[in-house]
Amino acid sequence: MNGNILLINGSPKGKRSNTYKLATAFIEGLQEEQKELIVEEIFVDKLELNPCLGCFSCWNKTPGECVIKDDMQEVIEKLRWADITIWSFPLYYFSVPGKLKTLIDRQLPMVLPFMEKDAKSGSHPARYDMSNKRSILISTCGFYTTEGNYDAVISMFDHLLGKDNYEKIFCSQGELFRVPELSNRTNEYLGYVKTAGQEYISGKITETTRVKLNTLLFPKDRFEAMADASWGVEKETGEKLDESFIFTKQMAALYNKKSYGGKDIVLEMNYTDIDKSYQIILKEDASEVLTENFKPFTTKIETPFTVWSDIACGKISGEEAMMKQMYKVKGDFDLMIHWNHYFGDTSNEVENDNEVKENSKTNMMILLLPWVVFWVATSINGYVGSLISIVSCAVTSLLFHKNKKTIYDTISNTAIIIFSVMSLLGCDINILLPLSYLGFGLMWAVSCLNRIPLTAYYSANDYNGETVFNNPLFIKTNRILTFMWGILYVLTSIMTFIVMKTSFSAYVGIINNILPGFMGIFTVWFQKWYPAKIARG
Repeated sequence: MNGNILLINGSPKGKRSNTYKLATAFIEGLQEEQKELIVEEIFVDKLELNPCLGCFSCWNKTPGECVIKDDMQEVIEKLRWADITIWSFPLYYFSVPGKLKTLIDRQLPMVLPFMEKDAKSGSHPARYDMSNKRSILISTCGFYTTEGNYDAVISMFDHLLGKDNYEKIFCSQGELFRVPELSNRTNEYLGYVKTAGQEYISGKITETTRVKLNTLLFPKDRFEAMADASWGVEKETGEKLDESFIFTKQMAALYNKKSYGGKDIVLEMNYTDIDKSYQIILKEDASEVLTENFKPFTTKIETPFTVWSDIACGKISGEEAMMKQMYKVKGDFDLMIHWNHYFGDTSNEVENDNEVKENSKTNMMILLLPWVVFWVATSINGYVGSLISIVSCAVTSLLFHKNKKTIYDTISNTAIIIFSVMSLLGCDINILLPLSYLGFGLMWAVSCLNRIPLTAYYSANDYNGETVFNNPLFIKTNRILTFMWGILYVLTSIMTFIVMKTSFSAYVGIINNILPGFMGIFTVWFQKWYPAKIARG
């Protein structure tokens, strides 16, 4: 297809428009698939555009030419030039903004005066050949849903373009695109719009992408709570609210009721630079913001308001700010560990592609199984134990159709097969067993030199998947733990070498699993204690 793209931005806000963000994301998708596209933009608010006079001179006196001399003739030329026209506009009172409606009215010269044959509504045929043109509507509205709110728009464009001749992307909750604190969710949606552009240029938008585009940014109750808070006035009295209070109410509105664990949580926000404090009560059915009569807090965050605002806007990560001691946390640290669970950009009510799916999870037990089998079985009988170990490697390979494999899973299976084959070939098991413990320990210790240490790949399952790899506190915690586990098994290799020379050699595999059991308990404790220690300062 030819590559002329015309974007008609009908918003009075121009490039500041929320809908313009969607339109540019769509164009990015087009351009990724077809590099040589030529894109022209028309900003309706900048045009000199007068209302149609209804004189019909463009039909009989000056056919195809309007008697009004303004920018509309250039618009018509652009519409004829374009292979794809993108109509971008916010929903204004259940229709298009006024000046865009004027532009639509002024397209009268583009049709002939004669009635089109077989047209049920008495429409007029096109003056120019527009048969190979494609059009798409991209629009945002301030309602929680688009359902039932675009009837007038659809009816108008059905007549203007033909009912089956255009695509549409209608997005509710459009005002959220101007809120930096919600950028994770809105950027996710813009990613879907970009994908739609990639698909559209190649043919049509897929059903999978349509479903994502039609998914609410937030559930109705959460959106309406955020929308009410955003106006900055008290709902009952109309009194203007303090900026920090508005901010805190919007944060409270993000509370995901699905996270309620059976007991109310009291989160106290102490903004140290402006000397203001609020409490957010996370209850079973809603959240509540208190400005007085405070309750004993569950968790208290002491932070400059500017710092927490920057964190909410994504200018700095919360974990990075914590590492730099930019804020402190008192009380129960569990809320901080599972912050996204309580205040995530999506909930179980809204589809979230970043959610960790079962077949994308790693599994530490799969990593450990071949090693444990080798250590226990070969210490009892070297030959039979080696055969069993090889079988265990085959079994673990079958488990990866439901679990994600890491490089360490591959290294483990390869190492156990090598050790088992060496045993079957007659190598002394008294040497192989200590070597296997040494190899296992070195695998853990050396992984600390990588950006992502070994344990991080497996503990990420509890923190919404690999997105947590960008969390410096998570990585540091896991780097420490990974190194400690590595040292443990290096020392275990020495102990194994000694025990194999005693009468307890047959039980070395069992004996060597006692200390890791205690280390596992320590790990669970350390994963909570260390971040909390950093947060307390």
